[in-house]
Amino acid sequence: MAEESNDDENVELNLHSTGETLRRAREQKDLSLEDIAKKTRIPYRHLESIESGDFDALPGRTYAIGFAKSYARTVGLSDASIGSQLRAEMDEQGHVAYQPESSGYAPASPSSIPPLYLAWTAGAIALLVFVGFLVWRSFLLNPDDMMQAAESETATSVAAAPASPDPQNVDDNGALPPSDGTVVLTATAPVWMKIYDADGNRLFEDEMAVGDTFTVPADADNPQILTGRPDALTVTIDGQPVPQLGTAEFTIKDVGVSAAALLAREKADDQAADPPSD
Repeated sequence: MAEESNDDENVELNLHSTGETLRRAREQKDLSLEDIAKKTRIPYRHLESIESGDFDALPGRTYAIGFAKSYARTVGLSDASIGSQLRAEMDEQGHVAYQPESSGYAPASPSSIPPLYLAWTAGAIALLVFVGFLVWRSFLLNPDDMMQAAESETATSVAAAPASPDPQNVDDNGALPPSDGTVVLTATAPVWMKIYDADGNRLFEDEMAVGDTFTVPADADNPQILTGRPDALTVTIDGQPVPQLGTAEFTIKDVGVSAAALLAREKADDQAADPPSD
């Protein structure tokens, strides 16, 4: 029975041209050429040329046969039979030595082309990762979260600087410079910071852009700072720079930013760096 079915199919193929056979099979399945083009990824114009037998419009004998076989599989015909019939037709029409164009064109396999939505998804994920990195890098966190982190992660907090010394305790030899200098904090990168006094009263709390400055009030009672990016701040006293308040890896809290506190902190750092010799 299988042999009779194959014989009937071959007889049917021989009654019509290859293009006519493919067209009839397509119409029986109620498919348009556009449908075939979408399923096979073969250009519409090449499918038209196959159906009309216009082999000169095709990119070459090899491609023509490959297109016809793909077309046949899509409409439920034997690709081997269609390929053999098309070869015979092309031989009869003098396309025995017909060479393909040098464009290197080949039909794309639908399974080898990733869906468009995958590319969009990958792009969106990459963008989210990049934005997340920028947010993390700039420490754009909720101020309350930063406060909790500073209080709970004592291992990553910088110890508070020594309290501002009483000017009456400074000797006449100038052990410490005057403590009433003007302190200015300048942002060198986007940074959030909070300045508060000894009673916890907020003197400043905001995100500073590059170049923004804040002058610590001269009459503030032991002003202190909380920030996650101490490396993004430069500190000056009467225009003279002092050492940074900390590094990027550590959140600082309760670090004094009055002139006296900064000068005392600098002196303590110098003494730690140069211990007295025996």
